[in-house]
Amino acid sequence: MSKMKHCITAAGDRIAVPQKIAYALGMLVNNLQAAALPAMVVILNLGLGMDPLLVGIIGAVPRIFDAVSDPVMGYISDNTRTRWGRRRPYIFVGAILSGIIFALMWQLPEGHSQSFYFWVFMAASICFFLAYTVYATPFVAFGYEMTADYHERTRLHAFVNTIGQLVWLGVPWFYAIMANEKLFKNTVHGARTLAILVGITVAVLGVIPAIFCREKFGLLPKVETPKGLRVNMNEFFKGIAITFRCKPFVKICGATFLVFNGYQLGMSFSIYVMIYYVFHGNNSMGGKLLGWFGMLTSAATLLVIPLTGWVATRIGKRRTFLITISLSLVGYALKWVGYNPDHPYWLLLAAPFVAFGVGSLFTLMGSMISDICDYDELQTHRRREGNFGAIYWWMVKVGMALAGLLTGILLKVSGFDVALKEAQSVKTLFYLRVFDVGVPIVTSAIAIIIIATYKITEERAYDIRAELEQRRGKLGGLGGSGKLSE
Repeated sequence: MSKMKHCITAAGDRIAVPQKIAYALGMLVNNLQAAALPAMVVILNLGLGMDPLLVGIIGAVPRIFDAVSDPVMGYISDNTRTRWGRRRPYIFVGAILSGIIFALMWQLPEGHSQSFYFWVFMAASICFFLAYTVYATPFVAFGYEMTADYHERTRLHAFVNTIGQLVWLGVPWFYAIMANEKLFKNTVHGARTLAILVGITVAVLGVIPAIFCREKFGLLPKVETPKGLRVNMNEFFKGIAITFRCKPFVKICGATFLVFNGYQLGMSFSIYVMIYYVFHGNNSMGGKLLGWFGMLTSAATLLVIPLTGWVATRIGKRRTFLITISLSLVGYALKWVGYNPDHPYWLLLAAPFVAFGVGSLFTLMGSMISDICDYDELQTHRRREGNFGAIYWWMVKVGMALAGLLTGILLKVSGFDVALKEAQSVKTLFYLRVFDVGVPIVTSAIAIIIIATYKITEERAYDIRAELEQRRGKLGGLGGSGKLSE
């Protein structure tokens, strides 16, 4: 059996460190926007007393708007031509708008009806997600086109996701911060203040990639932008249809949908299990345990991400995915044992294993989408990073919308009653733990089966690049193909 060939990245394919840092700060902002809202939305239920089903609807409906707007923004970004580039103007404007809206949407006055809170927050959430799309879709596409090298793509995503992961060291403490009686008079007051700090961070750091990163090259000769609404709509829907016929892309979308949204749905029950099962209704103690678990998971993820990048450059992206997601299954199983009222901090033993799931996911998938963009160009003769990034995150956000809705529904199914301040029924507590642990185990196991059939290997990726460069030349601003070593 011949030994698998391994490619060494050419100097011209390396991304300069300042460019990586600027892009990584954008990823930090991207993650902050994605993480802050789910971490704070529990205040609508536990702070303002809203029905959990209404909170679930609020979690679902705006994400549907967000998911629909993503492909549109991807198409617009791919076909934009300005003196500042295709992506940078949208990143700049989107960061400022989303930061302002997030700060304002939490300034909810107390003493109003559920209907008032529901409709006001629903409208504000839709506006926030639309602004977030203007930022995130071009930003993600930018990362796919920063290098043409198979391994440098993995290094880029490992670096930026490591920086972006810093967000998750702080976000798990959001509830404990908002519930701190020494700082705020109640959790609603805490949410108002925290939202302003988050909004300022998003607006200030979010513009850095737009200012300091450069769109160094045109990947192909400029394609004439379609004229007229009808022609553009036809091209838009045609592009979506072509994207969904790309089998490797559909597989990684399906795997991401299952791994990430299974994790999100499970974690949405964790605070309830910690407060009502582990600490018998003690909000403060539950918030602290969530903070420690989340922070330890995030700290472990900081190690998992670069480890994932290192392993993937040696054994390939597919094999690395199968290993890391399998390790996360061990972590979810350990959570069941860790939910122990007599020994509550046993739960922390599960955190490092859980970290292998989401920690490796976006590092590998971001790099794999870059490879798929090459695969797609070979078929379509066009570069469509914006479209692929948008559809990919569309799938994630549809799942997040479904997860938000299912959280409210499953809370109802469990029999959870917010009026019971200290004790829920035995049946309710059992269901909450089953949803927390069982959902991500099942979804991650299915994702492993899907990725086991993914076929764009390192060797195939370099073959595709060679075919493309023979057909249309090397990408401007980049070096040649990596040299092969045995």
